[in-house]
Amino acid sequence: MEEFATVQCPFCGQSFDVAIDTTLASQRFTTDCEVCCRPFEVRAECEAGEIVSVDVAN
Repeated sequence: MEEFATVQCPFCGQSFDVAIDTTLASQRFTTDCEVCCRPFEVRAECEAGEIVSVDVAN
């Protein structure tokens, strides 16, 4: 199941939503900022089909 989480770009500060697969306990993926186009990593932890935490790193 997919849920959306709001993340903030570590470069320009713009916030936007990313899709998180809640069937996975832990995941890491790279996405590009919708505004400045710079790539950054998203790390998510899920439990029982719900998002527990979402962190970003450049």
